[in-house]
Amino acid sequence: MIKLMADSTCDLSDEILEKYDISLAPLSILIEGKTYKDRLDISPDEFYSIIDELDENPTTSMPSPPEYVKIFEEAIEKGYDEILCISMSSGTSGSYQSAELAKDYFFESNPDSKVRIYIVDSKCMSHGSGWLLLKTARLREKGSTFEELIDFAEMFKTNVKHYLAVNDLDNLIKSGRLSNASAMIGKLLKINPIMSMKNGKGAIVAKERGRKKVLKHYVDNLITRINLEISDFLIIGYTSDKLIAENLKNKILKEADYSGEIFIMQMGVSVGTHVGLGGISLYFVEKSNKKDGLLINEIHSLVEKKNDLLKIKDDLFEKNSEKFEDMKEELTEIKKEILEKKNEFFKKKDGVFEEKKQDFIEKRNEFFEKLKK
Repeated sequence: MIKLMADSTCDLSDEILEKYDISLAPLSILIEGKTYKDRLDISPDEFYSIIDELDENPTTSMPSPPEYVKIFEEAIEKGYDEILCISMSSGTSGSYQSAELAKDYFFESNPDSKVRIYIVDSKCMSHGSGWLLLKTARLREKGSTFEELIDFAEMFKTNVKHYLAVNDLDNLIKSGRLSNASAMIGKLLKINPIMSMKNGKGAIVAKERGRKKVLKHYVDNLITRINLEISDFLIIGYTSDKLIAENLKNKILKEADYSGEIFIMQMGVSVGTHVGLGGISLYFVEKSNKKDGLLINEIHSLVEKKNDLLKIKDDLFEKNSEKFEDMKEELTEIKKEILEKKNEFFKKKDGVFEEKKQDFIEKRNEFFEKLKK
């Protein structure tokens, strides 16, 4: 029997965890001097209702190795002999390292145990690792072996596409979940940055003005990137505003040729501590590790704008060909005049330079003549 487990940042719903018997090692959250266990001592709604009133930013800490060992032992007591743990990215949390330490400790204490334990560094965050975990659970239900589940998770973990937009980067910057370069860009832009995962850490890959354009970016990229063969479901995540998530779901149903399940799930306290209010995310598996970055998306945006302008020009030409020709001639004259003015400017500039150059040479010669005397 195969047991599945993770840390609490996977953010899967209680219904799914219960359905597939998935156990979680909870992270700890320190809120103004008091420690809470994620999903046990405080709910997401409770946390988001007080986040604006807090004087200090909450902090999180990884599950301790004994918490993982406890889950191992409980699973074994229930008859499980294979345990697969899918952890949040080692680039954003110490949960993976803690799980590996727990595994080492377990086998040191139980050297004769025949149980097999494997820890996956998912390279994902929040519902990204949750997507990988849910897909693995479904494959287990279809009869996949322990080795097949491991192979799937390791093969596709870097293809789990993340899109996360936040209203304010401060929480992500202070917690170190966003690289310094990306953080600086985001602060300078003063618009809605869209993050994804690069090399196991969060990085800004696009910028949009306003929520409508953020959701458009999500859907456009979903259409061009999604691996429909693997992505039989999507996960939409939100922190405090479920309505935004529902709007995204409706937009996908309306604009994308997608017939799989679409889950809407709330981001938990551990993730919400770093994301803050108003977070909205989307997760699916992409066809390949297609390049994604701020510069690339800027170029694509400019190309789209250029194509739109060319289309407008063509439309105007068809409707107003005579007027367009007149405008074209006028534009040519303006360009000619600009070129003449520019040449005139550089000619004057060169003339002034030559005068100053000759004046300098004369003064230099006078100076050397004085030295000879």
